[in-house]
Amino acid sequence: MAKVKILSVIMVALIAIGLTSVLSGCSARSEAATEEEIYQVAAVERGDITIDIAAAGNLSYSLQEDLAFDIAGTVEEVPVEVGDSVTVGQVLARLDSSEWETQLKTKENNLLQAEINIKNAEIALDNAKNPYTEEEIEEAEDELRLAEDQLRYDLRHGPESAVLQSQQNVYQKQKTLDDMEDAADDEDIEIKEMQLRLAQAQLDNAMDEVEDALDSSLEVTAPFDGFITQVNVSGGDEIMKGTVAVQVADPTKYETVLWVSETDIFDVKVGGDAEVEVDAVSMLTLPAEVTNISPTATISSGVVNYEVTVTVESLAAVRQKQQAEMAARQEEMQAMMSSGEVPPQLQAAVDSGQMTKEQAEAMMRDWQAGEGLTMEEIPSLIAEDFELKEGLSVTVSILISQASDVLLVPNSAITYLRGEAYVQVMSAEGVPEERPVQVGISDYQNTEVTEGLSEGEEVVVPETVDTGTTNFPGGFQPPPGGMMHITGGGPP
Repeated sequence: MAKVKILSVIMVALIAIGLTSVLSGCSARSEAATEEEIYQVAAVERGDITIDIAAAGNLSYSLQEDLAFDIAGTVEEVPVEVGDSVTVGQVLARLDSSEWETQLKTKENNLLQAEINIKNAEIALDNAKNPYTEEEIEEAEDELRLAEDQLRYDLRHGPESAVLQSQQNVYQKQKTLDDMEDAADDEDIEIKEMQLRLAQAQLDNAMDEVEDALDSSLEVTAPFDGFITQVNVSGGDEIMKGTVAVQVADPTKYETVLWVSETDIFDVKVGGDAEVEVDAVSMLTLPAEVTNISPTATISSGVVNYEVTVTVESLAAVRQKQQAEMAARQEEMQAMMSSGEVPPQLQAAVDSGQMTKEQAEAMMRDWQAGEGLTMEEIPSLIAEDFELKEGLSVTVSILISQASDVLLVPNSAITYLRGEAYVQVMSAEGVPEERPVQVGISDYQNTEVTEGLSEGEEVVVPETVDTGTTNFPGGFQPPPGGMMHITGGGPP
């Protein structure tokens, strides 16, 4: 009995020593885990990555015009009201024609008078330049020739007194002719030339007024299909030239104006792609395009922003694209079924248990027999009766860069040293190994890797965590406070 008792004491002591050692080891590992950097593993996967700039805005009409009268007058009628739909060329407002006809007649009379005035100015200038008529000049020239003939005769046959008289006569005739040819007054000519230029300007102005009157329309017409958003005049109103009669907008074309910061504006380009998500309509995202970037900034409280206009693609164009895509998918499915191949959609439904193989084969036979869904029965993603409205709140994403079917890793898995990118790759032995990589674009979560990694490899993501949330190998979870509770005979 004594021997048994002694052995029992020895066993109890050994057990106590063993438990103390185990607890001491666990405590040491727990403290070490608190200070060490814990590694999480992420697989290298293929996927798509998109870099964009998001901003909020409101829809407004991208095609809206103020329509004004060409001339002054009295409004005869306005046959439209706010909200009316109109078609291109439709008359929206009209002036009283009697007033226009009176104005036109006055302008035509002014033109006639201007033509008369310019004729008179031309005659006056010619008279200033030539105060004697051609006939009078020719007559003086004839008289000079006769006097010269008489002088030549007297020089041969006449007495000296006759010669002297003839010479005096030639001198007088020559002086008369010279005076007639030099009789124009330079100052008078200058005045007459200015009067002619004035008359020409008045004539040009009168001609323009008549042409404008003839080209002007008494009617305001719709420049495109749309609807009336404002009516500013009514029958009987006296209006001036340029008075805006109505405003018309195209309800199928919308845009939104955004504010983009100075740090992002250099990534935005006119013609760049964008997406517009309508906040009030679930799952409605429309393609759009950047159509204008303001060259000047708006600065408020030191914050610099630039106005960017994004134009939304029309719903009609989006519906047309959807129908074309569905038609292409339908043709593809019909071609697959004709060859006996099960379309991926049906095969996925069979694999998931949503239908049996027999049901899928029956559906394929219906398609081949022309008893499947027709294009008219395939619903559009955008309902035909749905229309956008001015003022709707939208969220716009301006596409900066994107890549499809590329290798992606979490951003935190990449470290940079002297401009080079590195990752820690888990080796076959489970040990992290540093490896250089080439990277592409990054978003807020992932980075594209263009060289250095293969799909399926595992990279480590270093993250220092609190002991209470650390996952330890073997399934151990230390409790708060660093204490280790051992149950079931203690740790292995």
